[in-house]
Amino acid sequence: MKFIETHAHIYSKKFDQDRNQVIQNALDAGIEKIFMPNIDLDSIEGMLAVERDFPGVCYPMLGLHPCDVGEDFEKQLSQMEQWWGKHKFCAVGETGIDLYWDKTYFEQQQESLKRHIQWAKEKQLPLILHCRESMQETIDLVQSMNDEKLTGIFHCFSGSLEQARSIIEMGFYLGIGGTLTYKNSGVGQVIAETGLDRLVLETDSPFLAPVPFRGKRNSPEYIPHIAEKMAHFTGTSMQEVADVTGRNALEVFKQHSHEL
Repeated sequence: MKFIETHAHIYSKKFDQDRNQVIQNALDAGIEKIFMPNIDLDSIEGMLAVERDFPGVCYPMLGLHPCDVGEDFEKQLSQMEQWWGKHKFCAVGETGIDLYWDKTYFEQQQESLKRHIQWAKEKQLPLILHCRESMQETIDLVQSMNDEKLTGIFHCFSGSLEQARSIIEMGFYLGIGGTLTYKNSGVGQVIAETGLDRLVLETDSPFLAPVPFRGKRNSPEYIPHIAEKMAHFTGTSMQEVADVTGRNALEVFKQHSHEL
């Protein structure tokens, strides 16, 4: 069975001791491709090094994580913009709004997200959205700028069925990860209604490990645990989950990665 991991920070320092082994374990577990969301200016070089070490397996994105948006975000984005001319990236992100940790920079996060949406439109790349405690705010902002050309993933989806339907209607996908395996997360009930057609698999490694690894460092090799739960909630088989989510992932990232 082959899977695609759409969201892993495999370049994170938390993998410095055993990164190659972790990626090998993922390959052994049937994970064919790993898409890497960027977080800030400092993470770009390390992420590109992973891509060089694992060509055709690890794919980099470019974006400023909402938790890294502060007073100087415009300067950061201007510097980041120069990277578009220097390297090929498979998506814009991760970007979005995070109201979980701190609401201080809510306005700046919205401005940053708008800039990322412009990039996605200009470059015809998918948008990878972080929407922790901000599902409706993120949906509203993307909706206000959507021109039917935008697509992407609402990563770590945790909203209501109504929100899921709004996202799907906009032409976006739901990123489903380890929280699906948590009791009372509510995500299972939502995907039971939506079905597999607009779902992709992700781990958000090294964060949000699925049961039975909850509380430990997450890893792309745990994708099958999430797939198993997804099959359970959608009344399908793991093979079908692997096939449909894999197809969806390639559909999202297709425009620019010829080698996909």
